[in-house]
Amino acid sequence: MPVPAMKLWHAALVLVACAMAATARAEVSEVRISKQYGLPYLTVVIVEQQRLIEKHAKAMGLGDVKVSWVTIGSGGTSTDSLLAGNIDFVTSGVSNMMLLWSRTGEQVKSLSAVAAVPLMLVTRNPNIKTIADFTEKDKIAVPTIRVSMQSTILGIAAGQLYGDAGRTKFDPYTVAMSHPDATVALMSGGGEVNSHFSVPAEPKHELKTPGVRAILNSTDVMGGPATITFIFGTTKFHDANPKTIAAMFAAMGEAEDFIAKNKRAAAELYLKATKEKITLDELTALIESPGFIFSRAPNGTLKYAEQMFKTGAIKTRPASWKDAFFPIAHGLPGN
Repeated sequence: MPVPAMKLWHAALVLVACAMAATARAEVSEVRISKQYGLPYLTVVIVEQQRLIEKHAKAMGLGDVKVSWVTIGSGGTSTDSLLAGNIDFVTSGVSNMMLLWSRTGEQVKSLSAVAAVPLMLVTRNPNIKTIADFTEKDKIAVPTIRVSMQSTILGIAAGQLYGDAGRTKFDPYTVAMSHPDATVALMSGGGEVNSHFSVPAEPKHELKTPGVRAILNSTDVMGGPATITFIFGTTKFHDANPKTIAAMFAAMGEAEDFIAKNKRAAAELYLKATKEKITLDELTALIESPGFIFSRAPNGTLKYAEQMFKTGAIKTRPASWKDAFFPIAHGLPGN
C-alpha cells in the first residue's frame, strides 16, 4: 500500500476508534439514585453494597460509571428532586410513582418493582381497636400526606369500610414524618403523634413499647402481598441511556436472586448499611416471613392506581400495569 494511502487508512482507523469511544461515552458517566428508610428498600441496598450497577455497566462497555446514592426520608422530597433534575432515579412508594406518571403525562415510568412487604399501622391510643375508632384528635404519621403508599392503603381500607365517598376520611388525621422520627415520636409517649403506619422493621421496636399495638396490616387490606416500592425515572433519561437502563435492570435482577438464595447474607448487608437496631436473627426471620417478596415483577399496581384515580390524586387511569413501566420490564409476570 502506498505511503499516502497507508496514512489515510490509519487516519480512518483513528476516526473510527474515536467515533466508537464517543458512542460509548454518549451515555451518562454518573447515575444518581435516591432511596428511603426501611426493609422495603432491601433490594437497592444490596445493589448499592455490592456495586451491581457498576458491575453490569462495565460489562456492557460503559466503563467506570459512578453511582451516587442518597437517602431521603420523604417520597415527596425525592420526587421533587427528580423533577428538578437533581437525581436520576427515585426508589419510593407506588403512589409516588403513579403520581408522577400521571402528572408528567407519562414522562416518568418505573424501571422495576422493588419489594412487596406488609406495612403495619400501630397506635398507642387505648381507645382505638380498629381504624373506625380514629377521630380528629388522633394523628397518624405517614411519609407523605395523601399520596404516600401508607396513605393510599389507608384510603383503600377506608373505602372498604365507608364506600367510595369515604376513601379520604382519614386524610385529615395524617401528618408527614420520616419513619425513624415517627418511631421516636410514638414511643416517647409525648406529642400529638399517637399512631404510625410503619414499615418493617419499625414495628419490632414499636410493639415492644407498653400500650402500643397493631390495628391494621396492608396485606389484609390488599387481599394478599402487593408491591409497595418501585424504582422510577424519566423517559428522557431512559431514551438517552439505553445501556445504563439495561445495566440497572440487570443489577436489580441480580440483587433479587441474591436475596432469594442468601436471605441471611442479605440481612447482614442491610444491617451493615443501615445500622438499624434489630438483631440479625430477627431481620432474617422477617425477610423469610410470608408476604415478604423482593421481585422486579409488580403485584397489585392497578389496585393502588384505582384508589388514587377515585380520590383525584391522579387524573389518568392506567389500563395495564405496563403503562407505567419502561418496555424493558414488560416481559415480567406483573399485574
